[in-house]
Amino acid sequence: MDKKTITRNDISEAIFRDIGLSKQESSQLLESVLSHISEALIENKVVKLSSFGTFSPKNKRARVGRNPKTGIEATIDARRVISFRPSSLMKEKVNKLK
Repeated sequence: MDKKTITRNDISEAIFRDIGLSKQESSQLLESVLSHISEALIENKVVKLSSFGTFSPKNKRARVGRNPKTGIEATIDARRVISFRPSSLMKEKVNKLK
């Protein structure tokens, strides 16, 4: 199975083809959707897209890690991460491709 990276431009082109908006409108629509999702995550809100999945911001505590090459310990700072949990429908669709 050949893996291809899907870019913003690819999604914008798909919107242009499937919906019939102009290329500029398609790009603006995509940027608007991504902006709304980003802002919600920045505000520590959960973003749930039905039949797709859920994006959740989480806080990770500081911890001690180890460089696998050298074995030297280093402190990993506390940080926020975004986790993604696919919906059961999305899991089913992905697993059908095996």
